[in-house]
Amino acid sequence: MTITAAADGSALGNPGPAGWAWYIDEETWRAGGWPHGTNNMGELMAVLDLLRSTAHRADEPLRVLCDSQYVINSITRWMPGWKKKGWRKKDGKPVLNVELMQALDAALAGRDVSFEWVKGHAGHELNEAADVRARAVATSFQTGRPAPTGPGFGDRDATAPPVHGGPAAAASAGAGALAAEAKLFGPGPGATAVDDGPDPVEERHDPDLLSELLAHEQELARGLTPEQEVEQHERRLLDPAVRGDPRRAAELLHEDFHEVAGSGRWLDRRAALEVLAADPGSGPYDVDVLARRRLAGTAVQLVYRLTASSRTTIRSSTWIREDAHNELGPWQLLLHHATPES
Repeated sequence: MTITAAADGSALGNPGPAGWAWYIDEETWRAGGWPHGTNNMGELMAVLDLLRSTAHRADEPLRVLCDSQYVINSITRWMPGWKKKGWRKKDGKPVLNVELMQALDAALAGRDVSFEWVKGHAGHELNEAADVRARAVATSFQTGRPAPTGPGFGDRDATAPPVHGGPAAAASAGAGALAAEAKLFGPGPGATAVDDGPDPVEERHDPDLLSELLAHEQELARGLTPEQEVEQHERRLLDPAVRGDPRRAAELLHEDFHEVAGSGRWLDRRAALEVLAADPGSGPYDVDVLARRRLAGTAVQLVYRLTASSRTTIRSSTWIREDAHNELGPWQLLLHHATPES
């Protein structure tokens, strides 16, 4: 009989207090997390713990429901290429979350496992249940309250050492954040959050925005040049609704994003997201495109004049698409420069 389970992750701050969970039914679920981790770590760890929790029934097919295209593509499409290259990407850079990826590769060996994408926060019963539990653990680390960890897989002992470290600790332990059985929001051992200070950027686990962005890319690509696609994304990033939502804005910014703001301040990705969340603006904006240049097959520069109220700036944005195992990802903003017009 096929085992069907949803796996999900959550992070408050990204990185920040993080949780993961898999869910089959009210009597069969598991959750854990870390005081400091990322949403992607949570998504991966949920699948890893599910594989290990069902290893004693490895002869049965396992169907995993995920709202993360990152997890699904990493496991089903990109992992073989990464392994051949010594767990490095095509550009030679190390694979992110490599310890978790290697642990997943080992846990998948000999298993009949299929993955199915489901839209998050769309009323899917299993996905919603996993999301609630993952978020509850992340919140417990943020507030210092007890962390719900769940009963595990019924006919298998769910107890295991705590996971309080980074991805290496998660991969080696392969278990919940705390070694206890508890009902959701019920009593359990305390969890102490690390003191990283206030973090204004909250990683809301809304519908998987990477999948939405990829779908948006496909729609835009119909009849549009890369320069036109980039202009569409730049206008999207100017939308106050996107700028004010850290998760939506984060999907448009490359992990190595940097900005020279109009004030002269140099911002990295995290600082830029904090600024956007604190002041997303209200629009409307008048955009006058001055130049669109393809710097390479997967890089485009957009130069434009932005007028907001009575203030005008000249802006330059460099967007790129990265190749992961011969699969182009979405357009993401790598560098942005704003200068007040004299």
